[in-house]
Amino acid sequence: MERFDQNEDKLAELILYVSQKCADDPRFGAIKLNKILYFSDFLFYGNYGRPITGVEYQKLRMGPAPRRLLPIQKKLENAGALGVQPVPLRSGYTQKKPVNLRPPDLSQFSGEEIAMVDLVIQQLFEQDSESVSELSHQMVGFQAVDQGETIPYSTIFLSNPPLSATEIQRGLEIAASHGL
Repeated sequence: MERFDQNEDKLAELILYVSQKCADDPRFGAIKLNKILYFSDFLFYGNYGRPITGVEYQKLRMGPAPRRLLPIQKKLENAGALGVQPVPLRSGYTQKKPVNLRPPDLSQFSGEEIAMVDLVIQQLFEQDSESVSELSHQMVGFQAVDQGETIPYSTIFLSNPPLSATEIQRGLEIAASHGL
């Protein structure tokens, strides 16, 4: 499995940035934060050959999440940089909305990195936590590992669309030519 320098300080600032950018999104909460971070890191890796933060993402029931998210979030809360606002939902659940209490320090990010995060936020803005979780569950990396395991960044290059009739026919021809 590939290894990257895990930049937890960069992840912390990214949490603050995403929280700031999503302040007006009524559907933004902890689950959506995890998915924005995941898609940003993995799509950046797919486009530029390196992730934004390099942190490990693990498979959880509601989708991928940074393995060290909770300790980093707690550190931000203890420093007075991040708050978590409980928002009661009509469903009876309570959304945990991260709220930045100070501006993020973007000095360690490139323009391309922030542009990718902004694109992911824009693409997911109208979606609720259930739909962004479902979207993340469709990713091959999520499907390829067991609960609690690390999702390799390289899985961003894999896809799992259904085979076309032509591809199925060709597979059968190859199998027949090998006596299978």
